[in-house]
Amino acid sequence: MRPSNLTKAPTVTHCMCGPGTRWCARADAMFDVPGMHVTEVQVDNQQRLVLTVESDWVDHGCPGCGVLAVGHGRRCRVLHDAPSLGRVTVVRWLSRVWRCLEPSCTTTTFTEQHPIAPPRAVLTVRAVRWATDALSYDDTTVSALARHLGVAWHTAWTAIETEAKARVAQPEHLAGVKTLGVDEHIWRPSRVGADRAVTIMVDLTRDQDGCLHARLLDAVVGRSGTAYKTWLKNQPDGFTATVEEAALDPFRGYANAIRDELPDTVAVLDAFHVVRLGTQVVDEVRRRVQQDTLGHRGHKHDPLYQIRGLLRHGVEHLSERQQAKLTRCLEAGDPDGEVDVAWQCYQQLRSIYHTTTTEGRQIAEKVIAGFPSCPIPEVARLGRTLKAWRQQLLAYFDTSGVSNGGTEAINLIIEKVRRLAHGFRDFTHYRLRILLAASGNRAYRK
Repeated sequence: MRPSNLTKAPTVTHCMCGPGTRWCARADAMFDVPGMHVTEVQVDNQQRLVLTVESDWVDHGCPGCGVLAVGHGRRCRVLHDAPSLGRVTVVRWLSRVWRCLEPSCTTTTFTEQHPIAPPRAVLTVRAVRWATDALSYDDTTVSALARHLGVAWHTAWTAIETEAKARVAQPEHLAGVKTLGVDEHIWRPSRVGADRAVTIMVDLTRDQDGCLHARLLDAVVGRSGTAYKTWLKNQPDGFTATVEEAALDPFRGYANAIRDELPDTVAVLDAFHVVRLGTQVVDEVRRRVQQDTLGHRGHKHDPLYQIRGLLRHGVEHLSERQQAKLTRCLEAGDPDGEVDVAWQCYQQLRSIYHTTTTEGRQIAEKVIAGFPSCPIPEVARLGRTLKAWRQQLLAYFDTSGVSNGGTEAINLIIEKVRRLAHGFRDFTHYRLRILLAASGNRAYRK
């Protein structure tokens, strides 16, 4: 009897307790597979949710001769579905078996097929999509997904791998790339040799609002210009023609690949790597002066060792107390002022990217012209490096500040995937996993 406090009838017209009904419409709505009906629901001794389902009665023609077939019983097919109500979900599909009545037909009996699962599959199509989406949107592992599905790791990965390959092979995956980033990543830290590193290619194209949503395009074994160049060659026709800008770190191999395969593309030296070169120079000068003055590596109470972290900060971020400590320690541990000069050069290098475009270009020109003649050898070496990369360095101001920042963000996602999986041994598996995780489909926080 319908409770008196309900103001309207339920939208589902049948219920299990209704007379003459074989299926429960509410259970079918929860199962949500067109053409399938739930006949029984129970929890087995393994605490799994077991759903017994069957399909609609539809006349079938023989796939061999087309003659109308007759029923020949049922065959129970066990499938694992996506988890439901916090339990592993198992589907017992009572699939219909049909028999051909044509004596001359070679097909004697055949079993009905349904989009719920392909033949001989253990997982439903919905379960495979659920697991693949989880690897794309959530920080999880195949082992965790296999446990939720109630199957073995290899069973889960075999199904996920097929779906993942289909997703990453879609042609629109490489469409609309105007800004291309490249960087290296160590995927096998314990390995010694050429195959411990991979080269990753990242789409750094901004949307119409100027927002960057970086996404991983591909990864190839090896950290070399040859690996990058080969990947560019193997892309579909028209891909390289759409690339207008290419960000890179100061590695000549990548620059040569861009020069050869993307001749009309503007190569831009990444701002982060430029500033990091300045940080390395300050550290090298500090360590050399430490050895020259005290004859040993930095100790806890050595003046220069006490400010090793402050020397890496921007001057605008230092408090008055930190500035006083910096001045005091430099006076005590830097008798010739070499560390002070190196630090001033580093601050000048940083200021390139912390001002307007016009002023930044002028500072960059001064740095390129002045650093090579500096009496401090480490600063002079930095100046020669920047002079060799002059065109790529100044291109930063012609491209509205293109950088490899998005590529470094993708690197963090890749590293998280590797850590969650406790490392990878197979590169094909590794490539699919990182392409799913860093595909750019995750919802951005607002």
